Amino acid sequence: MTADGFALFDSPIGRCGIVWSGRGIAAVQLPESRDLATRARIQKRFPDVRELAPPRAVQRAIDGIESLLRGEKSALGAIELDLSAVPPFQRRVYEAARAIAPGETLTYGALAARLGEPDKARAVGQALGRNPFAILVPCHRVLAANGKLGGFSANGGAATKLRLLALEGAHAAAQPALFEGDGRLDFDPKRALAHLRAADPTLARVIERVGPFALELKKTSHMFGMLSEAIVYQQLNGRAAATIYGRVCALFPHAHHGPTPKQILRATDAKLRGAGLSRAKVLSAAGEIPSLAEARDLDDAALVERLTAVRGIGRWTVEMLLIFRLGRPDVLPVDDFGVRKGYAAAYRKRALPAPRDLAKYGARWAPYRTVASWYLWQAAAF
Repeated sequence: MTADGFALFDSPIGRCGIVWSGRGIAAVQLPESRDLATRARIQKRFPDVRELAPPRAVQRAIDGIESLLRGEKSALGAIELDLSAVPPFQRRVYEAARAIAPGETLTYGALAARLGEPDKARAVGQALGRNPFAILVPCHRVLAANGKLGGFSANGGAATKLRLLALEGAHAAAQPALFEGDGRLDFDPKRALAHLRAADPTLARVIERVGPFALELKKTSHMFGMLSEAIVYQQLNGRAAATIYGRVCALFPHAHHGPTPKQILRATDAKLRGAGLSRAKVLSAAGEIPSLAEARDLDDAALVERLTAVRGIGRWTVEMLLIFRLGRPDVLPVDDFGVRKGYAAAYRKRALPAPRDLAKYGARWAPYRTVASWYLWQAAAF
């Protein structure tokens, strides 16, 4: 594959590289340890490419990447990619991955299901492992189904992947599930679907189009790691907090569930301050977070009240915990963009519903509003 030129540019994660041709962006290279190594990576794949000033269209792509990595909203889906050397199946995978919004994640299996080929989760993973368009094709937003981050071929591996997710504000969605266990729901999905079909013909059509209910619960060993990101966000704006949390996670590259209180205690003050974190700030909240056993015994309202009392933990974070970690059957996150977008798509509304209106309409889905929410998330991709 030939290219017209390449350039290096600064970003919140270091000096990245970008390669372009007459057809669009040919590659994005995440930072290596030095600029020399980043250039060498690029020139190994494109031996004859020259370092040039980026043309206007390429500069727009650079500006979009920089903006996204600063924690700002940045739409990168319209940036043209040079897919001339990409096989057809990989193209489909990349197109599907580009539809995952910043701050959201999907499993390899779920992405394969979106392609209509649910048995090709491994092939999806392999395709993303060969992704030359880092950030523009956001393979870092695709996670393994076993509660782990999954592979990432860029320099830094899983730590880099976790940092990218943190910079984008992927809070609970980037974390594994809450409890050790067999991953089974505490309610009967068949009964829930029968209720929803009878209660709402429009939602029944969505269920028919999407197919089986496929919410899966996974594992993690402690609650502190999952909520520590929210704690870091205390008294910080989103951009600064995302940067700090990414640096903190990079200190513990094997802690895929987030750092534990013990790991925080073992780290030196200088190391934590270098990442921008006050150890006292995180550990001060650790005593306010209920244990796993306590959380099991609390009902939805009590757990929301208990956790939102911890400064930096909002209602949405707790709702995601209730749905994706506890498998509670009757949670409707009315402030969630994806749920509101899915409702507008399914019910053919020009505007997103106000949270109070969604709550009022969704009362008919009780006591299975979690299942309705899951289908609205799927409808958002229609």
